[in-house]
Amino acid sequence: QVQLVESGGGLVQAGGSLRVSCAASGRTFSSAAMGWFRQTPGKEREFVAAIMRTGGTTYYADSVKGRFTISRDNAKNTVYLQMNSLKPEDTAVYFCAAAFGTYNSATYYAAKNAYRYWGQGTQVTVSA
Repeated sequence: QVQLVESGGGLVQAGGSLRVSCAASGRTFSSAAMGWFRQTPGKEREFVAAIMRTGGTTYYADSVKGRFTISRDNAKNTVYLQMNSLKPEDTAVYFCAAAFGTYNSATYYAAKNAYRYWGQGTQVTVSA
């Protein structure tokens, strides 16, 4: 079992920056690939970024590439999402998720069903 708790969400102006964090407990964090997804009311949860176990490989959605950076600190059991140049369309609830598969594929980790454990989410609001 893995427990995930997101934090760091809030209100920021367009063009600003925000970093959200996800603290993990339970099963060995360093053996999990971690992902960030986001969701707005009435829409499907969408992939944002993923990072593999050692942090050496990352994947990003095209909509955030060049603006967002995913990272992890296995000693702290924490994964981060640094969000720069924020836009109003980035407004969403951001969820972190953990996957314990053996794949190493952008397509695989962009899919919600690759992830077994999910946090409760943190709200990020970007004002125009």
